[in-house]
Amino acid sequence: METNYDAIVVGTGISGGWAAKELCEKGLKTLVLERGRMVKHIEDYPTMHNDPWDYKSGDVITQETRKNQKKQSRTNYTTNESGKHFFVNDIEHPYNEVNRFDWMRGYHVGGRSLMWGRQSYRLTDFDFSANLKEGIAVDWPIRYKDLSTWYDYVEDFIGVSGKNVGLPQFPDGKYLKPLELNCVDEVLKSSVDGSYSDRLVANARVAHITEGTKPGLGRVTCQYRNRCARGCPFGSYFSSNSSTLPTAEATGNMTLRPNSVVHEIMYDADSKRATGVRVIDSQTKEMYEFKAKVIFLCASTVASTSILMQSTSDTFPNGMGNASGELGHNIMDHHFQVGASGRYEGFEDKYYTGRRPGGIYIPRFRNIGGDTTQKEFSRGYGYQGGASRGSWTDTISEMAYGADFKEEITKPGDWSMGINGFGEILPYHENKMILDYDNLDKWGLPTVTFDATIKENEKKMRVDMKVQAIEMLENAGFKDVKGFDNKYAMGLGIHEMGTARMGRDRKTSILNANNQIHDVPNVYVTDGSAMTSASNVNPSLTYMALTARAANHAVNELKKMNL
Repeated sequence: METNYDAIVVGTGISGGWAAKELCEKGLKTLVLERGRMVKHIEDYPTMHNDPWDYKSGDVITQETRKNQKKQSRTNYTTNESGKHFFVNDIEHPYNEVNRFDWMRGYHVGGRSLMWGRQSYRLTDFDFSANLKEGIAVDWPIRYKDLSTWYDYVEDFIGVSGKNVGLPQFPDGKYLKPLELNCVDEVLKSSVDGSYSDRLVANARVAHITEGTKPGLGRVTCQYRNRCARGCPFGSYFSSNSSTLPTAEATGNMTLRPNSVVHEIMYDADSKRATGVRVIDSQTKEMYEFKAKVIFLCASTVASTSILMQSTSDTFPNGMGNASGELGHNIMDHHFQVGASGRYEGFEDKYYTGRRPGGIYIPRFRNIGGDTTQKEFSRGYGYQGGASRGSWTDTISEMAYGADFKEEITKPGDWSMGINGFGEILPYHENKMILDYDNLDKWGLPTVTFDATIKENEKKMRVDMKVQAIEMLENAGFKDVKGFDNKYAMGLGIHEMGTARMGRDRKTSILNANNQIHDVPNVYVTDGSAMTSASNVNPSLTYMALTARAANHAVNELKKMNL
């Protein structure tokens, strides 16, 4: 068995797939390690064509599922019958909570790139400079200009549908044709665009091919089935399995090894470099060591931080690169499940074709300068949502049989619309994850304990998120408008980040401007753990851009013999 490589990539999700692709294309013999099972594109998507009636109880979360996936199920949007196989068994993979934390995971090749929401937005100049301007946490060591060409590069490869609108708080990109707005979406768009000078309704920007093809395994135009989280046999949305990993494999430089639990990065104090990783085979529990010149840690925020915490030595008694003491702290997410919904009268003769995988997006309009500045809270939020028509499920029980019922179920119900706010959570030092060595997992490794909650800033923001959603729908003529603020706990946004943040100083951060550990330059961390602040937009596009940029830097540094 080969144990020496040019590069090692830990993880195969959004970031790991990109690291594999970039390093392999640049000529590095690369070992890609995944702790979970193998999932092959198409052949390992068992529910990709199923309908709700293919399941005995319908496509719901069953009580049996809740026994084994109690935490994975409590979000109510992850472990229905058609998708539960891509989420972990909580009994086999436990974690601990001081306060509720929804840690949603998929341990398999491709990770959460198979189940992600695919919303793809760029961070802005506001985001990269906000910490410095407001004196919060630490300053990002980069700005938008440092990442803009890499955003271009990533969007070109993965395929993102969208439309440029020319807003500084909503940076333009390289987009395929947008997913169409329906007639009631257009009602809200017309009202908001005409009533406000500080906001507009845009098409959602989603990582779906809407025209032509993109690199990978037969990636073609979206079929509008909206069964994305089961694995897409058409490769229409971006995933590691259909795109980056097959591209890496085509180079002949990738060795992919599933069922490999990385738990430690090895370090040589004389060279001040990492030498490789220690791995437990998840099936046999045999232990291996693999060596490389450069290591990309892309196991996802919590897993990558856990590996760094376990990588102790005389040089790093508190975890690799943790001179600052910030490793595991500053955990962030996006708070949501607050907004409004309403009914629209009219357009009874209108419907839509297919099930589009994205609707509308209302970009941030708070705290971006001038009259938008708020006294009650810092940062801001955006809205995702869309309009649709009800169906026979709205039919009253008294009409559930007979000729009248048969006629009724052929008619669509009323139009309704919902908009859901997504807000930024600040990087609080006291929001953290730690390792519990008294509660070990089945491989003898420490489990994770989360201690994180939203604070007053986010709570005050949520009040405004609800008020503004109600106002916009009512202004647009919607009826029976109701605001909502459902229960939110950290992690529910599935955007955990920030626990090994980038910064300008090793005394206050883990990583430098190139995603290298300050004190171990041949280890790059490019998943969500690197984020210095959260912004209010979905972060995966930024992870990809950071990864591509870091891989380019690593190869250049190897050529210069600096690593």
